[in-house]
This record gives sequence, C-alpha cells and structure tokens, in this order.
Amino acid sequence: MTDNQDYNLFFQFIEAFSPVGFSGIDPRHPLMVKLEQMMDRNDQFFYLADTIRMKILFTSNRSNAMIGVSPEDLSLDHFMEATHPEDIQRLSLGRVKLIKRAQDLYIAEKGSAILSTNFKIRNAGGNYSDFLVQNYLFFTTIPHKTVFLLKVHTNIDWSKKTKLCFHYYLGNDLSFFRYPDEEMLDTGRFFSVREIEIIRLVESGLSTKKIAEKLFLSPYTINTHRGNILQKSGKAHLSEVIYDLHERGLL
Repeated sequence: MTDNQDYNLFFQFIEAFSPVGFSGIDPRHPLMVKLEQMMDRNDQFFYLADTIRMKILFTSNRSNAMIGVSPEDLSLDHFMEATHPEDIQRLSLGRVKLIKRAQDLYIAEKGSAILSTNFKIRNAGGNYSDFLVQNYLFFTTIPHKTVFLLKVHTNIDWSKKTKLCFHYYLGNDLSFFRYPDEEMLDTGRFFSVREIEIIRLVESGLSTKKIAEKLFLSPYTINTHRGNILQKSGKAHLSEVIYDLHERGLL
C-alpha cells in the first residue's frame, strides 16, 4: 500500500502537460519519473484520452508489464477483447455511462466526474487479474475545448475475492480518486455473494424450489435471502432489483 496523497501526482501531471495536449512528454521529466515510480509501487498503469475525439494521447510505461500491451500500441478497443466474458456486459454498460457523463460535462462546459469499478482483465501472463478501473473525467479548454479522461488501472488481486460482487461508484466525490483500500472497494456492494447468486438465478427464471436444489439449500433459506435482498434494496419485487442492477451495470 502507499500514501493516498501520491494521487496528487496525477493532478500535477494534468496541470503540467495539458497545455501541450499530453504529447511529446519526456519520460525523463522529474514528474514523470515520480509517476512511474508510483506506478511500480502500486502495481498500476494509466492512460490519458480525449473523450470527444476518442483518442488515447498518453499511456504510462507499465501497460506492457500489466496487460502485455506497449504504451504506443494501446487502443480503446483493447479492453473489450481482454475483459473476462463474465464482465463484458458490465464493461459495455459502463462505457455508455462514461460517454454520457463526458457529453454532459462538455455541454455544461464545466465540471468533473468519477466512475470507479472493477473488472477481470487478462494480464501480461495470459491469466485474468482483478483490476480496479478509476475514470476521472474533467472538462477543459486547454489546449482546446474537450473532456479528458484520466484512467487508472490498479491490480487488486490482494483484495477480498468477490466473484459475484463489484465495487461501483459514479459521482464527483474526489475522495474516490485515491489508491484503493478495502473500505473504498466495499462501496456499491449492497448484496453478499450469495444474494447476487440468487438474484441471477431468479433472473434466469428459476423458482425458489429450483434455486434451493441448485444451491443445496432449503426453500426456507432461499426465501430468507430473498426477503433480505428486498429489505436492503428498499424494493417491493425482485424484478425491480434486477432492473436497477442492470441500469447500474452491476448485473
């Protein structure tokens, strides 16, 4: 783990290199040396993209070590191919929300936003690792009017295993743009792994009896879980819970 204040380096990066459109950055620049050292410590890499022109402008060195793609070869479509099939739908929904928020900032001509969640992404070794993906959007007129995206990828295989549960945050609270800890990663996890499993089985059309048989539990236990899900969500029916999870890109 490292000092959360290290994330101030990202804002220094934006301030220093936005006037030149994040091009021609000298890797020997003292700020870049500090950033790359932080990336090494944190097991991270990041890229900076123009969301209006849909173009990556800069990628840090560790993309090759983490996902097997050199900085100059990284493209926006790489992650559709490298994300685990179980997470592709969430990734697609997340992209829609990210683009919509960027467009809103562009129209308003001000502001910033954070979208933070985790996906299983293929690593440089060909296996899947759990990556926290922190998206920081910000409107600017320097060097031209646009909305830039600073996207930080952090390996969080050290975190509690949550095969069916996901961290999720969408808003403008900059406290979520920091090196992750378990408290932050718990944000958005309304349901337990078992509850998410039951929700998915309900969505697939299985009855309480069939779910009980599949999970080797009693129908009474399944109904207890269903009641807890409704109580946590404040919804009257599981169909509303399922709809809400899809809307948030969590199912």
